[in-house]
Amino acid sequence: MTMINHPWIVYTVALLNVRIDRARSAPTRGASAVEWVIITAIIAGVALGLATLIRTLVQDKQAEISDQFGGGGGGGDTGGGGGGSTEP
Repeated sequence: MTMINHPWIVYTVALLNVRIDRARSAPTRGASAVEWVIITAIIAGVALGLATLIRTLVQDKQAEISDQFGGGGGGGDTGGGGGGSTEP
């Protein structure tokens, strides 16, 4: 028995032939992965843009509401609780 006819060599050659044939018959496999990366990047960019827009809108509305309530301070020493008359 020669070394080329050894079962491990025959198996390895057959396995490599199958892998090479698969690689040659599926040329769009790598292109498909690139397309998925591009699509994912676009979706991530749109999501980031929307998140930034929503954050800005919320902060603007928060400032508007805070201004309507006079800066948002409450209670403290200047507020009064009802009580008696100050007339003599």
